[in-house]
Amino acid sequence: MIEKNEAYNQDDEISLIDLFAVLWHRRVMILLISLIAMVGVVVFSVISLVLPTETSPLPNTYTPSALMLINNTASSGNAMAAALGATGLGGLAGLAGVSAGPTSSELAIYLVGANTLLDAVVDEFDLITKYKIEKSPRSASRKTLKKLLTAAYDEKSGVFTIGFTDTDPVFAQRVVNFSVLFLEKQFDEIMIDKNKLEKENLEINIANTYKEIQSLEQEFHELEYTVVSGGRFGSIPAITLEQNRITMELQTQRQVYTQLKVQYELLKVTMASERPTFQILEMAEVPDQKSGPSRGLICIIVTFAAGFFSVFLAFVLNAISNIRKDPEAMAKLRGEPKKD
Repeated sequence: MIEKNEAYNQDDEISLIDLFAVLWHRRVMILLISLIAMVGVVVFSVISLVLPTETSPLPNTYTPSALMLINNTASSGNAMAAALGATGLGGLAGLAGVSAGPTSSELAIYLVGANTLLDAVVDEFDLITKYKIEKSPRSASRKTLKKLLTAAYDEKSGVFTIGFTDTDPVFAQRVVNFSVLFLEKQFDEIMIDKNKLEKENLEINIANTYKEIQSLEQEFHELEYTVVSGGRFGSIPAITLEQNRITMELQTQRQVYTQLKVQYELLKVTMASERPTFQILEMAEVPDQKSGPSRGLICIIVTFAAGFFSVFLAFVLNAISNIRKDPEAMAKLRGEPKKD
């Protein structure tokens, strides 16, 4: 057993020595390929940095972002599902496997990639012309925009982020802010707020009740003027009865008006204490620092890749050299019959 282990160790030592010998024999080639790759990628990076954005093979890109606060507890799952069903988006109820309906953050991420928002951005900024899309312009522009327009949600903070990447920082900022405002409008339409609807109804009822009170008061004053100015004597009892009726209606309408105003003020207090579902925290600014590409990282990756390739090539060349020196192997490659 000891002899076998020593034999195995000797074989291992020989194989390691052989590997090192191959690398040492091809050291010039390995160093040369790695050096050429390193110099080439550095020159490429410098040229891409010096050339204008329109002609640079690797231009700087900028990614402005906007921050929104998404409140997932603002509405229950059933209320969300009902709201989506009312707007024709009931198919979203099973999004991400949530049976009661998607959360507000999931809905926001979905809407960023939905065709409604994508088409609105494409049409607003004429991206088909900007990116020179000729074949299947509508579908191709959506795919292009999906790659550039990103959305992310941080569960810990509840902050939702929208970003857009482009070589023009001003253009990228405009796209982000437009997307944020469009998304806010969609949330207002989809996330139907019961308190908001109730507030609108109360405002309408208060206005109608106030008009009715004004009408009754004017009618009462006209009857008083008729009596004071010496109206027909026989009509005075009828006028008195009409005044009593108007007085009763006025009391009723004033009570209704008071109750509606109390409800309205209480509802305003309730709404002021509620946290909105979608709240813009920070609109996108024009970035003064690029988001990519990382030319230093590219240089490191290319240099290491060239080094590994040169090592692999060294072993391939060594294997080819060994095959050429082996008569039996060359005979097999030429298809000659094996000699006994």
